[in-house]
Amino acid sequence: MPDRPSLLYVTDLAYPARGRRYGDEDVLLTSRLREHFDLALCHPLDARSLMGRFDGVVVRNSGPVLHYREEYARFRSQALADGVRVYNPLTGRGDMTGKRYLLDLTASGHPVIPTVDRPQDLDRLPAAERYAVKPEEGADSIGLRFLTREELDGVEWGEVLVQPRIDFRYEVSFYFVDDAFQYALHTPDPARRWVLEPYEPSAADLAFARGFVDWNTLAHGIQRVDACRAPDGRLLLVELEDLNPYLSLDLVAEEVREGFVRAMADSLRRFLD
Repeated sequence: MPDRPSLLYVTDLAYPARGRRYGDEDVLLTSRLREHFDLALCHPLDARSLMGRFDGVVVRNSGPVLHYREEYARFRSQALADGVRVYNPLTGRGDMTGKRYLLDLTASGHPVIPTVDRPQDLDRLPAAERYAVKPEEGADSIGLRFLTREELDGVEWGEVLVQPRIDFRYEVSFYFVDDAFQYALHTPDPARRWVLEPYEPSAADLAFARGFVDWNTLAHGIQRVDACRAPDGRLLLVELEDLNPYLSLDLVAEEVREGFVRAMADSLRRFLD
């Protein structure tokens, strides 16, 4: 049998994610990817010391980088310096580099929740009863606060972003492998973020999501475009997750799940070639 590519699969199987089971999802994916690759799992804190032994590194459900910021920075720096093939590639422009991309998208007029990072720019935001204040490198709602306009006067600016709190109808996530749409899920009850159901997107919905995938310019990898349906019916981007998006594969039909696994394996083969 010819040699098969080897993968280091980075995951935190024990991370206590609210409403999600990281371990279950990665056990499923690795069990299937082993049909195509020689594969080993490791914790994100071990990735830097092990990655040179493999043909590629797959970063999956590794938890918020905020919990191991310095080690992740060293991993990223060494991988770029040594030419390690990391999937998703480290050239992503979305959450992979923090949330400042929301400022760029706001400034360029993309359909995104308006975002500012300076108190003198607050008048650029639409009036709202409350405003979301989030760390630039936040994830899993860590550090997220909702404040009134008056309370914003006490915010320590510098590493936070501010957005109006949107009274959205529901949230919807679009999942892509490379530039190919796979499936969508939505939250019928906005108060229950991780109670998701399958969603059949319209052509306009897909055009919205694909616009951000195109903007990100990743030739390979898994991306999740998170959006909310505003009261006026528009979709607005919440975040573009291109580092380690949870996939909620347990909530999709078996044929959709199998299609995703095939698409991911094919994408990895092209990436390693």
